[in-house]
Amino acid sequence: MNKVVPAVLAIAAATLLQALLGPAIAIGGAIPNFLLIVAITLALVQGPVSGAVAGFAAGLIFDLLNTGPVGAMALVLAVTCWLAGLLFQHMFAEGWLLPLTVLGAASFAAGVAYSVILLLLGEGESFWLSMLTITLPGAVYNTALALLVYPWLARFLRQERPVQTFRRLA
Repeated sequence: MNKVVPAVLAIAAATLLQALLGPAIAIGGAIPNFLLIVAITLALVQGPVSGAVAGFAAGLIFDLLNTGPVGAMALVLAVTCWLAGLLFQHMFAEGWLLPLTVLGAASFAAGVAYSVILLLLGEGESFWLSMLTITLPGAVYNTALALLVYPWLARFLRQERPVQTFRRLA
């Protein structure tokens, strides 16, 4: 129960940012996905199960805020956050490079998967045009925003747990 309250607060804040601020700070076709940033961060600090639940909830909220098919982003974020959450035991307490790399890769993978689902449902545009104008710039934008937000968000969501780190080689 102690982990649920910060997660709900973070997703609620991300929902407000997504609805109110996201379209206003779009650059070209790239709109930041605050819900994805929060869900991936939650997966990285609490594990795959919490990540999948948060990813599903954040994806469902994203679907309800947009005009696309309901459930597509919920499926994509649930799977993406579960996969990202598998790495939570290897995240460094003070490190930021590995989590941001995972977040950038997960953002790009989620964008590709969402585009494929939209194409399969007949609602998407050209796959390669979507990759160049929406998915790739969106992943870069999400990673840049995560660079600013991740340290505070991870500290807010993290429960006290021992951190396992990689041993330095040579």
